[in-house]
Amino acid sequence: MSSADSTSAGGSWLSAARRGLSAARRRHAIERLGPLEDVDIQLPRSGVTYRITKPNDIDTLLTIAENDPEENLPYWAALWPSGVALADEILAEPELIQSGRVLELGTGLGVTAMAALSVGADLIISDYANESLQLAAYNITENGFNEPAVMQMNWRDPSDKFRKLVGNGFPVVIAADVLYELRDVEPLLELANWIVAPGGLLWLAEPRRYSAGRFVELAEEQGWTDELVEREGPWPEMEDTGVTVRVHRMRRPGSD
Repeated sequence: MSSADSTSAGGSWLSAARRGLSAARRRHAIERLGPLEDVDIQLPRSGVTYRITKPNDIDTLLTIAENDPEENLPYWAALWPSGVALADEILAEPELIQSGRVLELGTGLGVTAMAALSVGADLIISDYANESLQLAAYNITENGFNEPAVMQMNWRDPSDKFRKLVGNGFPVVIAADVLYELRDVEPLLELANWIVAPGGLLWLAEPRRYSAGRFVELAEEQGWTDELVEREGPWPEMEDTGVTVRVHRMRRPGSD
């Protein structure tokens, strides 16, 4: 899972060509995202701390995204409570992701990925935005982890390369804050039904959005089961400490 041979938005490997880069060259590669800031974030349950570099100018990111045919906004650039909560859940129950390949949908700034890597996950990170993947890879390596395999992927139109990668599905798929809009519900459910192996786990965190609740309802109608916990902050970089995150452990129907 380490070849890098294209950069098309439909789905492409981006990791191996960067593994030999120095920290300075990696930093230079992400500076086109505009002003950056480095922050230390502490996970509220485990107390683990990561140093995160994140964009500090949304206007630059909006300019980069303005010609996107999917009209996706740069949600990936914020430090969302859902990613922090899911990272803590992974650290609390590492055995759930240590037995096989793990795919992360929507890696954002790399917080959840770092938790997964720290407990030994065989991880592939993916995101629609190449900018997210570049910054997540930077954060991951700057925190002392080996860069995982990386794939740029549009889940509304997965590439043939991505379909080949999935094969019979992943035992575990992790995702935090990927359901912003109702238009995402049905495409994500269709995707989940073939990227999660029969009997496999979709570990999904979301801040009680209606779209996420609708996703869970439709999945349960198709035979998925859901174990739900709710977590409260305080969340890093969030003045509103009243945000509650729902963390779903969803099982696809099929063999155990």
